[in-house]
Amino acid sequence: MKTLLIVDDQTGIRLLLNEVFTKEGFATRLAANGAEAMQSVAEVQPDCVLLDMKMPGIDGVEVLKRIKKDWPEIPVIMMTAYGEIDLTKDAMEHGAIRYFTKPFNIYEVRDAVLETINKTTR
Repeated sequence: MKTLLIVDDQTGIRLLLNEVFTKEGFATRLAANGAEAMQSVAEVQPDCVLLDMKMPGIDGVEVLKRIKKDWPEIPVIMMTAYGEIDLTKDAMEHGAIRYFTKPFNIYEVRDAVLETINKTTR
């Protein structure tokens, strides 16, 4: 079973993504902030991470940098609010493979994760 880490400080988004990916057969882990995300990555090294850019404490770009430093093989897909284009560019330069702007189409996110998981041979 593939593991997906969902990181977002908005409870509703975490729960929605959790529901979608659980139905797709993923083992999901949820994190509400960067510290929880780093703990989960260290514990399970997920097959993919869906990561929000703007969170209190450790932001998504910093979490991305840390993941890529210690586990460069883990693919990370970023989620961002409209208007954070500079952060998106920074995230892509630090190893994010894709990004989605909120509000996003849940089916497009699902398809991107499935495609990413299918390409990854970890």
